Amino acid sequence: MVERSLVLIKPDAVERNLIGKILTIYEDNDLKIVDMKLTKVSRELAEAHYIEHKGRDYYENLIAYITRSAVVAVVLEGEDAIAQVRRLNGKTNPAEAEEGTVRRLYGLATNQNSVHASDSPENAQREIGIWFPGK
Repeated sequence: MVERSLVLIKPDAVERNLIGKILTIYEDNDLKIVDMKLTKVSRELAEAHYIEHKGRDYYENLIAYITRSAVVAVVLEGEDAIAQVRRLNGKTNPAEAEEGTVRRLYGLATNQNSVHASDSPENAQREIGIWFPGK
């Protein structure tokens, strides 16, 4: 089934000029970029995106990280895009991610793992609506 997924190329990857390398991995796996923007994330946007983490010990660090510098928000489309993107990204902890995955290649640590991706069709729809209102 053709799906859409939100991907965020996070500050640690943008700061290290990895945008093109990461996008190439998705495009080389038949995922199409249907919308994209480089943006500095406001606290309000970060809080809307990470609402499910509010109240957890790491919440403020998460907000500080995603708002520290620019991110690239991307909507990818393709066959089983959500599962495919999550497979390409690898496990959250780069040290545990499979060889060749985005996080294994470029992630610095669990809390600086270079990318975010939607984990379900419902979250993809919600997240795309947050980052690309009206789309």
